[in-house]
Amino acid sequence: MKCFYLTTAIDYANGSPHLGHAYEKILADAIVRAKRLEGVPCHFLTGLDEHGQKVQETAERLGQDPQFLCDATAEEFKGMCGHMEVAYDDYVRTTELRHKKVVRNILQLLSEKGEIYRTAYCGLYSVRAERFVQEKDRVGGQWPEDFGEVVELREENYFFRLGKYQDWLVDFLQKNSDFIYPAYRQKQVLEFLKEPLNDLCISRPKSRLRWGIELPFDGDYVTYVWFDALINYISAVGYGTESFVNFWPADMHVIGKDILAPAHAVYWPIMLHAVGLPPPRHLLVHGWWLARGGAKMSKSEGNAVRPMDYAAAYGPDAFRYFVLREMNVGQDSNFSHELFVARYRSDLANDLGNLLSRLVSMMNRYCGGNIPPPEIQGDSEKDLKILAERSIANVRKRCSAYDFAGALEEVLSLIRATNRYLERREPWKLAKGGSEEQIFLQICLGAGAECLRISAELLFPAMPAAAERILAQLGVERTGDWRTLAWDNAPAGRKTGERAILFPPIEEEGNALPAVPA
Repeated sequence: MKCFYLTTAIDYANGSPHLGHAYEKILADAIVRAKRLEGVPCHFLTGLDEHGQKVQETAERLGQDPQFLCDATAEEFKGMCGHMEVAYDDYVRTTELRHKKVVRNILQLLSEKGEIYRTAYCGLYSVRAERFVQEKDRVGGQWPEDFGEVVELREENYFFRLGKYQDWLVDFLQKNSDFIYPAYRQKQVLEFLKEPLNDLCISRPKSRLRWGIELPFDGDYVTYVWFDALINYISAVGYGTESFVNFWPADMHVIGKDILAPAHAVYWPIMLHAVGLPPPRHLLVHGWWLARGGAKMSKSEGNAVRPMDYAAAYGPDAFRYFVLREMNVGQDSNFSHELFVARYRSDLANDLGNLLSRLVSMMNRYCGGNIPPPEIQGDSEKDLKILAERSIANVRKRCSAYDFAGALEEVLSLIRATNRYLERREPWKLAKGGSEEQIFLQICLGAGAECLRISAELLFPAMPAAAERILAQLGVERTGDWRTLAWDNAPAGRKTGERAILFPPIEEEGNALPAVPA
């Protein structure tokens, strides 16, 4: 059976994980968790891009073997995923035999079909981007920062007939207007395609680059790193085997806007078409995280965010919540310590954390740890039930549209409404009254607990560990199925679990991230 197959970009093995890496993995993980809550079987792939000139140069500078460097980097990125609660199904590395075999098979197939030719070439080469560029790529007369040093190269190489398929790609994009999300990114690609496409140089001579996959038809060359890397999406799911049909076409590639065109929106669909495979169904393109004032984050500017430090200091769920709540998918967003702390204190510690703490405390104090059933007594409870069921529907709808910022705001609205309900009902005063007040107390706490249970179920894609801990304190296991989630479908006779503070208050002064133990 065809599953929902989602991938992220594979990270480049030339540095440590940064905020963009962490966000992309968290976003993909939240999408997959939400799909599974709708009963959809999923396969989630991420991985590491390990070949290329920059990896070779870094290894040489450090006096290391390139494979040793890649092995260490892979463990670092896998560690980040573990700490961020990113539950991928497969982790592909481009130095693995399963990948190299498919890359060589694809190259051989394209060569036999006449889609690859060798010729002498003189052109401008971006060392940082590891690709040939043209004068038209200049912006305001200057090379973009991402290109780094641009030099002139003269050499013989192998080329893939990319330009041959330009008309096909334009026609495909025009007929599939939802191929790229958000839609304006697809318009940008079509604008890019108004200029003639040059054929793609898919080789590098071993005289200047040894660290790569050797061409099957010429041992003096290795494969261009981008041509190699893109093939991971099919090599990891058994291209050439019977099981491949269970995964391809991929349902979604989650990528950053900087690698949309030409890599994922031009090279990749054309490569697939040339070997007789359909393109992926969708590209989900997210924006960049910016520092204060809208500046791009970078190590050299000293404004880069270390996601692991935040996960260690405040917990991975708080970090996951912030990045999903703060960024609208497809747009750029700002990250600052002040914004993080403000969101943590208002949404998590004050709203969600206090609701859990006060409900569990009152049920322990007034109900002997028994959780009352959510009975409906008056208009306040009816309104709360209506809001809870509306929240379920709205969160499901927003998650299906990858609007996690909107989905989390829906849940927080329910949590805030529940806090206001408790403040109006004043259960601490009802506890001091007679038999009638005691009935109202049970009704009040039961309604509050039910809203919190539903909120925890809805928070699971964004905050999986915190959601499980909330449900444990409410004496119930997660349903794992949003299709059956409704008011009062929790088992009766529940008792509160061990009380714990999920989001401790932040006592730090100033704007500095607290020191994290080594």
